Amino acid sequence: YVNHQGFGSSPLLYDNLVIGVADNKGGGAIVAMQRDTGKIIWKRDRPAKPNYPSPVILEAAGRPQLFLTGCDLVTSLDPATGTTLWEVPGATTECVTTTVTDGQRIFTSGGYPKNHVSAVAADGSGKLVWENSARVYVPSMLLHDGVLHAVLDAGVAICWDSATGTELWKGRLGGTFSSSPVLVNGRIYATNEAGRTFIYAASRDGLKIEAENQLGDSVFATPAICGGHIYQRIARTEGTVRQEYLVCIR
Repeated sequence: YVNHQGFGSSPLLYDNLVIGVADNKGGGAIVAMQRDTGKIIWKRDRPAKPNYPSPVILEAAGRPQLFLTGCDLVTSLDPATGTTLWEVPGATTECVTTTVTDGQRIFTSGGYPKNHVSAVAADGSGKLVWENSARVYVPSMLLHDGVLHAVLDAGVAICWDSATGTELWKGRLGGTFSSSPVLVNGRIYATNEAGRTFIYAASRDGLKIEAENQLGDSVFATPAICGGHIYQRIARTEGTVRQEYLVCIR
C-alpha cells in the first residue's frame, strides 16, 4: 500500500455488507465483505493511482448506485454485486471529497494534478454536463434547492447552479479550509483551519454572513449534527503542547 497522504477512505455499510476501498500507487481495490463474518462477497481491482475519497451509495437515475471518484475516473457500481454500471473519464487523479447527487447528476471535485469540479449524468450515458477549474480539493460540497455550494481550500465560499454550472456568486470567508461545510436549517456552517466558524444563508443571492464564532485555534474535522447538537473536534495549543478536544454545542 503506497499513498503519500496515508489512508483516507472510511468504510461504508450497505445491507449486510461492509464496503471499503483502498486506492493507492501499488494497485488498489474495492471490496465488499459480509458484515458478521468478514467473508469477501465481491472485489474489484482499481487503477494503481493515489486517491482518498470514501465510497458513497446514492439514489440516482432510479436506483442505488455506489460511486467512486478519482484515479481519473467517475465509477458507478451495483453495491450488492460490484458489477460496473458505468464508468467514464472524469474528476482528476487525486480526490478527497465525498460525492453528492441531485438524482440526475453526480458532482465531483479534486485537486491534483489539476483543480477540477464536474457534473456527470448519473444515467450511464457518460455525459459530462459541466465542469470548471475551481480548487475544491479537501472540503466536500453540498446541495440545497438546486444550488451546489462549496468552500475553496483557500477560504472562498462559492456556489453554482447545479443544472448548468453557472457561477451564482462567490465571496471570501478568510483563512484556509480542510473541514467540509454542513447545512443546518437553511444555513451553512463552515469552519476554517484556525477554528473560525462562519454561518451564512444557503442562498442563490450572494454571501450573507449571519454570525462568526471562534472555537479552539485549530480545526480540520467536519462537524457532526445530531439531535439539535453540534459535535466538533478541535485543538488548542499552549506553548508547544497541542491538545485535541471533542466539544458539544447546543
